[in-house]
Amino acid sequence: MKRINLALQGGGAHGAYTWGVLDRLLDEPDVEIAAISGTSAGALNGAAFKSGYHKNGRDGARAALDWLWHEIANVRDIGLPEWMNAWMPHPGVTARALEYSPGYAFSDAASRVLSPYSWGPLYRNPLTHIVEQLDYASVCADDGPLLFVGATSVRDGKVRVFSGDKIGTEAILASACLPTLFQAVEVTCPYTGRREVCWDGGYSGNPALFPLYDKSLPDDVVIVNINPLIREEVPQTAPEIQNRINEISFNSALLKELRAIEFVQRLLRDGSVKPGTMKNVLVHMIADDDFMTELSVATKLIPVPGLISQLKAAGRARADAFLAAHKEDLNKNQTADLVAMFN
Repeated sequence: MKRINLALQGGGAHGAYTWGVLDRLLDEPDVEIAAISGTSAGALNGAAFKSGYHKNGRDGARAALDWLWHEIANVRDIGLPEWMNAWMPHPGVTARALEYSPGYAFSDAASRVLSPYSWGPLYRNPLTHIVEQLDYASVCADDGPLLFVGATSVRDGKVRVFSGDKIGTEAILASACLPTLFQAVEVTCPYTGRREVCWDGGYSGNPALFPLYDKSLPDDVVIVNINPLIREEVPQTAPEIQNRINEISFNSALLKELRAIEFVQRLLRDGSVKPGTMKNVLVHMIADDDFMTELSVATKLIPVPGLISQLKAAGRARADAFLAAHKEDLNKNQTADLVAMFN
């Protein structure tokens, strides 16, 4: 049995890519997910996975993820036969169409002028009715994968990681709270017990890796990355510039943690630190920057059923390629080139 931890990034509706990755991993009976750290859409995916797994194992996890994304897309069935994906519009075409549509242009302009608090009694968080339906007795259960949910404290800008019975509707909504779109979420701090307001966890950890360093957990951390690390083309339009700013800021916290991991690895290699004193984390990454760079901030915010289906298919395909190339490396060798990510 190969035991791994999962680190699931946030990225709005692009989190359907992670749905596909998880769906493919569930096909492997000899791969056990010991723990999940998730932020924003990653937290939603992690909570759905955990609740379903607790109820009915792998079949339950798959069913819960299907339910989650059907709810997000607000349709009964978004699963398309694989052959039909070839006839769908190219993801880049969908992204441009959304980005330049009058409706999105108006809402984007409004978000730059109006605060979420400007809507008064008309305000509602569209995720609330979905997050409230999660079975928190299962999400917080002791058995099954450990779950960690990250949010960012508005007061001090530091990460807040919720686990066990500290995870609830407020914690997951806080983890997915983009401050230009949603009012800050008040939640009980898992460390102090005081009430705090929080924003999206991506600002301080996308996702937080340090909860996965516990000695009881496996060394392997598989990061499902949905925010492109590299974009070759210089963004020129206002939406493109804003999107790249968000991608860089949401990846920066992750890169800082990866630098720390690589530093510890060097200390262990050259004998500066005794083996066993510090955890030798083995990092793997499942990502598809070529696919993700075709998308835009509009496709993060608007869950188009056809595109969500394409995202799921892309996630499954990339996870399949990862397993074919690196499954035997799990619990043995790191497959991510951390130094290349920094240089």
